[in-house]
Amino acid sequence: MLTNTVIPLAQRTVARHPALLSVASAATGLLRHMAIKPHTPSSRPRELALRRRLPSVHAVRNQIFREKGTGTQPTIVIGGFVPDATEAVEFQRELFRRHGSVYYLNYARHGFSVEMFFAQLADLVEDLNRRGEKPVIFAISFGCSLLSRFLRERYSGEGLTVGGIVMTSPVLCTQDLVRPEREKGGGVRMLESSLRRILRAEATKEEELERQIERARRCFQALFEAGAVNRILSHRHLSIRKKIMSVLQTTSCLGGYERVVALKDAAFAAAGPLFAGPALVMLAEDEENILAPSSPTLAALRDTGVRGELFPRGKVRTVASPMSGDTVPHASLIFHHHCYNPLIEAWYDRLASPLRIAVVS
Repeated sequence: MLTNTVIPLAQRTVARHPALLSVASAATGLLRHMAIKPHTPSSRPRELALRRRLPSVHAVRNQIFREKGTGTQPTIVIGGFVPDATEAVEFQRELFRRHGSVYYLNYARHGFSVEMFFAQLADLVEDLNRRGEKPVIFAISFGCSLLSRFLRERYSGEGLTVGGIVMTSPVLCTQDLVRPEREKGGGVRMLESSLRRILRAEATKEEELERQIERARRCFQALFEAGAVNRILSHRHLSIRKKIMSVLQTTSCLGGYERVVALKDAAFAAAGPLFAGPALVMLAEDEENILAPSSPTLAALRDTGVRGELFPRGKVRTVASPMSGDTVPHASLIFHHHCYNPLIEAWYDRLASPLRIAVVS
């Protein structure tokens, strides 16, 4: 009872004093740095095999981090275009840690290879399987495209075991974000416009590509700032804001471009199960603010028959805000964590119960 009273009072006091907020933000960043440590799986056969074939392996090798948890159900986090996985779930970390350690896959800054990403993810899952653990893979936005391709193209043939998957605001293909040229109904979204220009650009024309990637950087920054409007930002928000802006500035032109190409190379397929195990798919109530009206993924997930085929043991939930005028936009895990977390926590709790595993939802 005392904790419930004192902590909110302390948070309000800190929020009203910029100097205290700055100190709290720095302290939070330091604690995060101490808790989230670089991690290397004990065995990496797929990654090491690729190292002999990829000409610039260090440019495309993703960083893996680990945060120690208390349970036996680890979580692997795959982020969207931005922010990094380590920042995307800042307000879900405590929830994940109660069930097990958390592993974060942060994309390489200076390039991107789908092959390398698949190899590192498979090596990590296999390493956890050897310890008797079946990880949950928690993917966000663009990360869901990578997870979808991994499940379709690699999972069944690798002898791996995944305990469950969570998809947050899934983007599975380019058509989810960019409409055909002739379709203009409902106006052109800022992110859609930026991605279309990047897709038109030629990788060999560095100046043009850099201009379009810089435009995309400003777009993602504006989306984050829009989410912060009319909110009291805590020291945790401010701490990860610095990291998010740093990621935007330090991701090279080629790194950003190759992630977009990875999405372009993905195709939406509604035939057959995507994942036969426990699954949770969370759609924001205002997905259309980012996703195209003709999004094939959105249409499929809103069709009970199709989504039942894709996820035989899964549930699709709409994440809505109880507050008028504060609708939940695409993948808003940072600013609307209070709307997402109850759904996530309930699903993890059911997953952890052997008596209810068959009906997990």
